[in-house]
Amino acid sequence: MDQATCWTAMEVELRAEREYARPLWDVDPRVAFVAPSGRETTVDAFWDGGRTWRARICADEVGEWTWTSRCPGDRGLDGQRETFSCEPYEGATPVHARGALRVASDGRHFEWADGTPMLWLADTAWNGAIRSDEDGWLRYLRHRAEQAFTAVQFVTTQWRAASADAEGHTAYLGGDQIGVEPAWFQRMDGRVDAINAAGLIAAPVVLWACTDDDPGRALSVENATRLARYIVSRWQGHRVVWILAGDGNYRGENVERWRRIGRSLFAAGSGGRRSPCRHLVCMHLGGQSWLADELREESWLDFIGYQSGHGSSEEHLRWLLGGPPATEWARGRAVPVLNMEPNYEQHPSYHGGARFTAHQVRRAAWWSLLLTPTAGVTYGHNWIWPWADVPELPEGHEGLGIVQTWRDGLKAPGAAQVARACDFLRELDWWRLRPAQELLAEQPGQGDAERFLVAAATPERDLALAYTPVGGTVALRAQSVPGTARWFDPRRGVLAEAQPAADRPGAYPTPTDEDWVLVLER
Repeated sequence: MDQATCWTAMEVELRAEREYARPLWDVDPRVAFVAPSGRETTVDAFWDGGRTWRARICADEVGEWTWTSRCPGDRGLDGQRETFSCEPYEGATPVHARGALRVASDGRHFEWADGTPMLWLADTAWNGAIRSDEDGWLRYLRHRAEQAFTAVQFVTTQWRAASADAEGHTAYLGGDQIGVEPAWFQRMDGRVDAINAAGLIAAPVVLWACTDDDPGRALSVENATRLARYIVSRWQGHRVVWILAGDGNYRGENVERWRRIGRSLFAAGSGGRRSPCRHLVCMHLGGQSWLADELREESWLDFIGYQSGHGSSEEHLRWLLGGPPATEWARGRAVPVLNMEPNYEQHPSYHGGARFTAHQVRRAAWWSLLLTPTAGVTYGHNWIWPWADVPELPEGHEGLGIVQTWRDGLKAPGAAQVARACDFLRELDWWRLRPAQELLAEQPGQGDAERFLVAAATPERDLALAYTPVGGTVALRAQSVPGTARWFDPRRGVLAEAQPAADRPGAYPTPTDEDWVLVLER
């Protein structure tokens, strides 16, 4: 009897009677897994070259499992049956020890299956899994794990910034009915395995959708769905969060396209194939755009991943501070809302070209964490996402100028400071925080977005936070303020006592003219 470990991938290997000219289209093998409780889950098997097919599942119950393959017309793929024993996981890695990641009952944050809240802190290594070698990828993951990051966002196929992997492979070949190249995905398997082994959630973009050359736009609905099915079946046994589409416009005439693709992959009761672990699904939006209501209400979509992007103008900052991120979260179905691409460190601004500093990165992170119900944030660096081994012009993004290596990007201060922000929040009941601009007696950012204060508090008002991007005074309505006040230094990660102004209760002068977080607790 084969053995598996709970909350890790269990793999079944099948041998077809013959090779197929169009494996994605000519045959449709599936494998039905029966858990110890009697629950049956059927998943797609995927082609792995020649006559080899595999099926993967995340075993989520301890005990004896059985599986049976189904594929009429091919005796090698049909009617195969075995049992395996699933043992408890005894390690300490949260992605395996705490069970599936899910949306909490309040609809506003994530938690593990054991009920422990999970604060999202991801990095955008878009090209990392595609262009890295094994040693470099492991070094990168160790560094992010040491900083208590929780996820890595990456692209899974060729796209405008990576036309091929390091060995010249592409993920798929075009045509009326596309084909996949197993060598590409066999290499990517190792990258996904390494993410989970480092204790991180893998957040793959299934179909990048920014330009006409990207798969999310270039492929027909039928081809895009086939490719996405293949990717989902390949990693559904891993600890993943699916980013169905990347950097796209999901409004207007595009709604029906993505609704069809999303339902075919994930929607329960409509032929969808959600994994037994019910991996979460989102869409990564294009810069300063918002998700159409018709898609937001789709049952298979679990959270919103917006992009405030890489602008620094008053208009762009106001979009984040007073636009959809600050207002739309309260409408419709309650879902977590995350800024999955804020200002990248060292990225040139759309407005003037100056490169974003650690201060601007911190500012975007703290604004994003507090202006919606706190669920987490994503960090990005302009030298990491292209994954250059030597200084170069990034493919498809030559307007960014020369980028340095990903190794240089790891030394940047902004990542450590965003990580400190999340470390600090994890010491508090961060999941109870809700936007609370009404606590502010004054708004210095009324006429200048770069001075904009954001405030959040628990409904019980036993915890409140206010972030100021520049020095000055944080003035709060006295009747709404809990008792103990401290300053959190977002640069160094230390706390200091906060004293109110002698002549003004509820007004707290900042220790310096830098950015600060005022923390008030009862």
